[in-house]
Order: sequence, then structure tokens, then C-alpha cells
Amino acid sequence: MHVDTAELGALLLADARLPTGAHAHSAGLEPALEAGLPAARVPDYIEGRLRTVALVEASAAVLTLRLVQTDPAATIRVQEELLARMPTTPSRRASELLGRGLARLATRLWGDHPAVRGLGDLASPPLRPTAFGVVAAAIGMREDQVARASLYDDVQTVTAAALKLLPVDPTDATGWLLASAPVLEAAVADAVAVDDDPTSLPAHTAPLVEQLALDHDVRTRRIFVA
Repeated sequence: MHVDTAELGALLLADARLPTGAHAHSAGLEPALEAGLPAARVPDYIEGRLRTVALVEASAAVLTLRLVQTDPAATIRVQEELLARMPTTPSRRASELLGRGLARLATRLWGDHPAVRGLGDLASPPLRPTAFGVVAAAIGMREDQVARASLYDDVQTVTAAALKLLPVDPTDATGWLLASAPVLEAAVADAVAVDDDPTSLPAHTAPLVEQLALDHDVRTRRIFVA
């Protein structure tokens, strides 16, 4: 009997226990706090990411999911556009670490899927958004599901890191996540509206996040790699 795994897959990709290495990342929160971001501004930091880098990544995941339905090699074009939107080496390296974890998961569980096999054609390790979209394709998810899961993953990465970096009540951190819902859902709508041409991916930037990633990369005392 065929079972639709899309809904379950959406929960899987939103699960912080997914073996992708996300536990080693703070989505830039650690260097932001080191640079003086007060705990009370973490919700603003979350919103800023949802409007910029997280939206770009969710759009890329949606586009990957859409294009690999008919062209498994489409990940190459999406990856190229993503690399152009990640100007710093630390950001690229962090995305590659997460992407490799997702690619490994996809290879182990859905190795025969054309889109999963297509990851092997990339000239560099898969970035998180392209690997995210490929996994979504293998599971059979909808575009809104993969967009929401990608954006949620970004928010939950920040809030989970906050619990390790700040004297914050877990209930407050959960409140930050829930408070992000309006911006997150608006970003879902924007991501799903992405054009089929990879060159049309949004290019919203967060220069301070990139600079903080560069600063963090040379620190010898840190909890997270990014």
C-alpha cells in the first residue's frame, strides 16, 4: 500500500535531531552576541534572518524541489546562484557542512531517486538549500512545506543556540519562535512565488551577518563553528 510521506517528511526536516550537524551551528547567533547583541534583541535577529538569508535559502530549496521534478541536474544551476549569494567562505563552509549531512541522509534513505543521484554531479559539496530541496523531492513534499521547514529550521537553530549561549528560560525561547510566525509565513509565500529561472532567486543580503561570520571564523574560543 502506498503511503503519502509528505507530511511526515515535513516534520522530519523540521526535527532538530535530524542528523545533519545543525547542533554545531548557531545561525550566526554566537558571533552576534559576542559583538554585543543583547538577549532582548534576539527576536529582532531572528526576524532579520527571516527577511534576508533565510528567505534566500528557502527560495532556493523551493526552486530545487520544483526543478528536479523534470530535470535532476537542475541542482547545478541553483547551486551556482546560491554560491553567488554567499560572499564569505565561512558562510559557504557552514552551508556545505549542513548540505553534506542532508546529502548523506538522502543517499542512505533514497539513493535511487534521480534527484538524489543528481547531487553527485555538483562541482562542489551541496549547499544546505539545494540538499534540502532534493530531500524534499525524494519525500514528495509540497513547495510550501519545504519553504516552511527551511525557515523553521533557521529559527529553531537560533533559539536552540540561545539556550546554550544565554541565561534564557526555554519558555521564552519558544515564545521567540512562535512570535516569528507572521514574518515566517510571509517568507513562505515569497519563497513559493520564486520564478523558475535560478538567476531570479532573491538576493537579499545581511552584510553584518557575513562580517560576523568572518570574525567568528578566526576566534579560538567558541562553542559553535558558525
